[in-house]
Amino acid sequence: MLKNKIIIVFGGCGLIGKEVVKDVRKNNGIVINADINSNEYKLDITDNEQIKKLFKNIYDKYGKIDGVVNCAYPRTKDWGAKLEDIPFDSWQKNVDMQLNPIITITQEGLKYMKEGSSFVFFGSIYGVQGNDFTIYEGTNITTAAGYSAIKGGIINFTRYLASYVGHRGIRANCVSPGGVFDNQNPIFVEQYSHRSPMKRMARAEEIAPAVTFLLSDGASYITGHNLMVDGGWSAI
Repeated sequence: MLKNKIIIVFGGCGLIGKEVVKDVRKNNGIVINADINSNEYKLDITDNEQIKKLFKNIYDKYGKIDGVVNCAYPRTKDWGAKLEDIPFDSWQKNVDMQLNPIITITQEGLKYMKEGSSFVFFGSIYGVQGNDFTIYEGTNITTAAGYSAIKGGIINFTRYLASYVGHRGIRANCVSPGGVFDNQNPIFVEQYSHRSPMKRMARAEEIAPAVTFLLSDGASYITGHNLMVDGGWSAI
């Protein structure tokens, strides 16, 4: 599906990112895993100069870049604090770490990407609809207010980008997962599963094939789309 395509995956060591890397490789793509914890290409997503250097190095080596995926999810230690308790500088830093790298990734990608290439960014169910706080009752888990703002921004920026570069044959799409199982509090897992039409949380490996598809020629006429991979969460 992705034979000989050169794909940069930012954040390829995370819960979902590592599954994206595996799935792209399984489909014969050539993956560059750019992550602060990567043994392959160590990169800090918040460092614009590192991003610029990466794109140039990859293009110089392969002569093309066919796809760019951003799975990176850096955050502050107080991520998830109650809305009333979020310090402004923490809010600002999380926006700066999670949302703002998108512009450098996009600008640098567009220097090298040609017709048939594509961007895939990550949104979320909570970038599309309001939060169901009942699923957190009885646990110490919550969801960060900044998460909804950032993911909503990424989703609409993806639409903007698709409109902006469509005439060049470059595509831009989003994948928006629902809750992904990561050994969370059993009470939360049960309450989330009860709310979900499929009565369970997602597995990380179930998110990755959606990314692979959007990178592939099979999605050659799909752009500006936000693909919900949420077990029907957003349908009800």
